[in-house]
Amino acid sequence: MISAVLWDFGGVLTTSPFEAFNRFEKEKGLPDNFLRTVNSTNPDNNAWAKFERSKVTAEEFDALFLEESTALGHAVRGQDVIALLSGDIRPRVVRALETISKDKKCFCLTNNVPAGRGPGMSRTPEAQEAVLRVMALFDEVIESSKIGMRKPDPEIYHFACDKMGVQPEEVLYLDDLGINLKPAAAMGMTTIKVLNEEQLLEDLGAALGQTFE
Repeated sequence: MISAVLWDFGGVLTTSPFEAFNRFEKEKGLPDNFLRTVNSTNPDNNAWAKFERSKVTAEEFDALFLEESTALGHAVRGQDVIALLSGDIRPRVVRALETISKDKKCFCLTNNVPAGRGPGMSRTPEAQEAVLRVMALFDEVIESSKIGMRKPDPEIYHFACDKMGVQPEEVLYLDDLGINLKPAAAMGMTTIKVLNEEQLLEDLGAALGQTFE
């Protein structure tokens, strides 16, 4: 019986930052998925991992990412990547969250960085307002940059379950990255890998026995 829903933020409640990454790569003449390649090289200890755990400042991340990207063949500053992180809110998914939150615990579990404004790393006051309205729907928001842990470290999922006061078997977890879902599934959570908005709403409805428009 699912009593709690755990939501990733970017790529679930917003459009994926990977879409912005791909646009940036095309504009700059970079190989497809180059930014993701930088982020997945030495994934536990690279600039990105350190930034999401608040182990480095934005200025240090800028320089470290430049060093790592240059080593892989194309110089990209970290500050340019930070500017790509804030996606657009998905209103239909937010409506589903509103419905579900009426009778189930809803927590947000997000890997984020100490940049921008608020949990969604918004770049403008208007975007920050939109994100804050969504965040207010959650019982609690768990941010990697505040607790010093990040997905897919198994400890962060235990931390989330303790916060929610539930066992993993009671949790439905949505994320757009398979690598983040594997430890949760191994613990016993029901998981949904988000590929797009339509698929998200369909799979969410199937898991909860509801229909979301």
